[in-house]
Amino acid sequence: MASGGEGGQEGSSDIFSLGKETEQVTLADMSSEQSVYDIQNPGLQKCMEKITNLIMEEIPKAEYVSLLNDYVESEFFLIDGDSLFITCARELTLQRGQNLHFFYLVERFLLDLTSKGAKYVIVFFKDAEHIYYRNPDLLSLRTALITHLRNNTQTPIHTEFSNCLVSSWQNFLEENSPYFLIIADEGLDQLQTNFLHICIIHTLSKRINIVLTSGQESDAIRIYGYHIHSVYRLWHFFQQNEAKIKNLYQTLLSNMKKSSSEASLSLLGYPSLKTLTTKVYAKISSLQKEIEDLRYIVCIATCSLILEKYNQENQTSSVKQTKPALTLQEAGDLIRMYCLSVAFLHHLPLSQRAQIRLIKNKWNEETFMFIQQHKLCESAVLKDLATQTSWKIDFSALPDLSDNLLWKNIAFYYETEKHSGFDLDIGTKIKTDYELLWKHITTLLETFSIGGSFPLRITTKHFLEKKCLISKGEESKKAFINPGLIPITNTLVDEFTGDILTDLPFLKSDDPVIVSLKKQKEFDELRHWHSGKLLSDDYDRTKGEFDAKDPKALRNEQKLKTYQRFYGQTLEGIHSKTIVTQQDNPKKAYTDAKKSKKVHKTKAEMIIEENKKRRQAEEGKKEEHRWATLSVTIEEKIKENVTSGMKYLQEFLKNCQSASVKCTAEMAVLNICFGMWMECCDKGKISTNLSEAVEVMRIIQSVLINYDDLLKETDFQQIGKYLRALGFDNLAATLKYVKDFEDERKTLKRKVSKYAVGIGSSRFQLQYMGHYLIREDRKDPDPRVQHFIPDTWQRDLLDIVDNNESAVIVAPTSSGKTYACYYCIEKILRDSDDGVVVYVAPTKALVNQVWATVYNRFNKALPAGLTVCGVFTRDYRHDALNSQVLVTVPQCLEILLLAPHRQEWAKRIRYVIFDEVHCLGGEIGAEVWEHLLVMIRCPFLALSATISNPKHLIDWLQSVKRYWQHTEAKLAPNSPAVKKGGKGKKSVGMQKESYKVKLVEYGERYNDLEKYVCSLKDDDFAIDHYHPCAALTVDHIEKYGFPLDLSLSPRESVLLFDAMVKVRENWPGKHGLDPDEFFKDKIIITKAEARQYEKQLKNTLEMWIKHGLRNKVFLISRQLIGILISLLTVAVFH
Repeated sequence: MASGGEGGQEGSSDIFSLGKETEQVTLADMSSEQSVYDIQNPGLQKCMEKITNLIMEEIPKAEYVSLLNDYVESEFFLIDGDSLFITCARELTLQRGQNLHFFYLVERFLLDLTSKGAKYVIVFFKDAEHIYYRNPDLLSLRTALITHLRNNTQTPIHTEFSNCLVSSWQNFLEENSPYFLIIADEGLDQLQTNFLHICIIHTLSKRINIVLTSGQESDAIRIYGYHIHSVYRLWHFFQQNEAKIKNLYQTLLSNMKKSSSEASLSLLGYPSLKTLTTKVYAKISSLQKEIEDLRYIVCIATCSLILEKYNQENQTSSVKQTKPALTLQEAGDLIRMYCLSVAFLHHLPLSQRAQIRLIKNKWNEETFMFIQQHKLCESAVLKDLATQTSWKIDFSALPDLSDNLLWKNIAFYYETEKHSGFDLDIGTKIKTDYELLWKHITTLLETFSIGGSFPLRITTKHFLEKKCLISKGEESKKAFINPGLIPITNTLVDEFTGDILTDLPFLKSDDPVIVSLKKQKEFDELRHWHSGKLLSDDYDRTKGEFDAKDPKALRNEQKLKTYQRFYGQTLEGIHSKTIVTQQDNPKKAYTDAKKSKKVHKTKAEMIIEENKKRRQAEEGKKEEHRWATLSVTIEEKIKENVTSGMKYLQEFLKNCQSASVKCTAEMAVLNICFGMWMECCDKGKISTNLSEAVEVMRIIQSVLINYDDLLKETDFQQIGKYLRALGFDNLAATLKYVKDFEDERKTLKRKVSKYAVGIGSSRFQLQYMGHYLIREDRKDPDPRVQHFIPDTWQRDLLDIVDNNESAVIVAPTSSGKTYACYYCIEKILRDSDDGVVVYVAPTKALVNQVWATVYNRFNKALPAGLTVCGVFTRDYRHDALNSQVLVTVPQCLEILLLAPHRQEWAKRIRYVIFDEVHCLGGEIGAEVWEHLLVMIRCPFLALSATISNPKHLIDWLQSVKRYWQHTEAKLAPNSPAVKKGGKGKKSVGMQKESYKVKLVEYGERYNDLEKYVCSLKDDDFAIDHYHPCAALTVDHIEKYGFPLDLSLSPRESVLLFDAMVKVRENWPGKHGLDPDEFFKDKIIITKAEARQYEKQLKNTLEMWIKHGLRNKVFLISRQLIGILISLLTVAVFH
């Protein structure tokens, strides 16, 4: 990608020569400088070979994986800046000299990472700079890239580290704990490859994984790459050879410094750029008040430096020239053309620059050397500008400082095309800017004169090699013989291509190619050409139905139905529901009971209501008798095992319809559980999780929430007594009918030490009852759902189905999103006997589960030959095309939708349900999900618990629906129904079309998830709780805050508060965030309130960091992780 340095002489031994223009960028040929690569010490040479061999052994084992987690926030990682640089410089679409395109490639790569939620920093090591001195064009481009990233982007960048072995880099890794490092395994030459290999082996030894830059790919959702895991043997190798590796690196570094010094001395006559720095600073300082444009500043300073250098060489004529060099006047000609190209950049739009010719003539040897000297000076100028503090410089033009192709075009014009009658008209504005540049350049040349700005060429020197170019006509004749496209007529192709086809050549109708394609007739191929057998598809070839005439097959059919019913009941425990097809009367939309108007009841309705109350009273007596019978059994089971006994009680309460009986049962069990707690306290056998006390508190909360209006005064007094005994006097005081008698208080005071749990009521609820905290559910039932009261977001789903709309549903696992699917299935079954709903699941195991659930849930009397539920997988199908509910996998649905002979069935589809739709971004089979979402024309429900960018998905799906809306609007006038024009009776199955795609999000899990780590302890496996905050670094919290997906359980919130208090004992705000103060006198702490408490703790930690208490937050992380650090270390290396 050498800007201006494409190609010295082929076969030249010059250390600055590059290959052909069309080849990839490589560093200069060092055939004459093999000492740079040579490692004289045999031991160090063997060590380098061992490092390379270890890496080469690990590369084939690398896993090709998604680098960023799609569903949660990405891990923090590092990018090696030089690996990014050489990867983009090697891009096949990049032609040398196109600096602007190079910067586009870099920013496109980083934007792709950022848009997918990546968190990273870029690191450029100082020592790597010495590698590029042999190719100053790359050195200048690298300097420009670093300056651009630091000044023009928000990308965090580090350049303060000399190399990967210094102590400051070790500290950086320990503080930030990156997950992996993106780095190249091969450099532009062997020296850089060795440098990268040392960095790779060091990184892997620090338990940081490696991702290779080669082979990375990206799609709309994911970024894929080859991931190398840190393993024990690499850590062990580095530990054993650390001193030798450091010695090896110092040898390589001395070789790099020697090479850079020789390159600088050969080009500019200075052993280093430090000598040049003083001159650069003086020239830039003189331009500070006069020039503001960055291009012009760099151009003036660089050109004046290079002209001074050539003036000194011409004055020292006694020095023998070892290589051909330009004269001062010839250098002046090149500089004039360069200044003109810079002026062009300032005014020419990209649309015109994109049409620039690709000149295949290469710079000759003297000119190429001049350009390398020019780029070395440019690098020094850019470095000085980047360190300017007194001068506010706009670096926005940095990616487009120069265009080597434009410079070469100007040179080619003056050498080949300029003649009388054909002059270059550059315009007034460009001419003014060019003269301004030349004026400042000549002003800085204090001791000599180089001439005026015009004429542009003084000498007759040719700067380009003479090369015969093939004309476009001759080139096209060699490539094509009678070119042309076959004309076709297709609405879709015409709409997609637009006006492009008008400029393309087409074959005529009498062309032999067209004549050979004409057919005498159209036909539908129904049979195999070789055997005459009927054509079949994958559906026909799949193992299918039972033979109705085979008694054994009929018996197997009965066994299958019995098994499906049993399997479905074990999954949900819900009995089958009989569906009756709705008649032609349209179904009224559901209206909220609160909004409905009061209507006076008729006499018949009043009689029905009285009969209903009488039946409820009779049922209540039966429930009382049933409780009297089961109470003894339940008591025995609870005393035998609290957990299993409470499950038995919950089963009774679930089937009981009488609220008074439920209240009586729970009060009775409350007495039993408190008696067990007293017994445990008396015997000193209290469990670590205080299970008996938890059950007492849990039942108290349940009774107060569900039966507050049924409780008597004695019940409240009994509950208050139990709360005081547990040590929760503050909660007992909040109950109604409870009076604080002095004698009772004295009696309980003697027992408090015996039966009290020993902690505050709020801390007890958070620490031991987190999984029992009450969710704030709605109390008003929805007639569309019988078995539970849906939340607001679930009612929105039901409304979407009622309105025949599409939706993407993003909600955690077990949150209840599947109920909307079952409601959708029920709706289709009620509407008609021919409508079909398709349930798409990603795996056969899930297909079997849904099949059994639907089979158990719904029952319907259908005409002969039809059934409620069918299944179709690649291995098996049953009632697939004669069922109203088809459960299948994506590949099989695609087969049916694309099969020409299944289109009548496809037209019956009313709804499609996509379960686990995040498979759309999967590594295998993702394209099938995309095909289905594009092909279906009916509404759909897309369910997922884990989608990172649901709004982007919604936008895409809505665009698909808009396409179908537009297409069907065009097709509607030509449909058979419209042409017939009859006013027939509208079928119930015909639904109003809707093209809306809605997003329904719900982020709260029904149950909290806690993390545990399995590790080795005392030669045995141990499972220890791992606090999520222990996995975060201070820098991560400071830069990005707490990850959105990192939630704490109530117990973990208490642990975090305790760690904060322990680290900062004099913390002023600890009283306000103490659980017993934050939830003061709350007898029932809800899940939402616990989440608010968690949020307050996180905000407090972030405020600590902002106020300079980073060390305290770091100590909290260490406090939470505790002994797990050592355990994890042992686990990783075993």
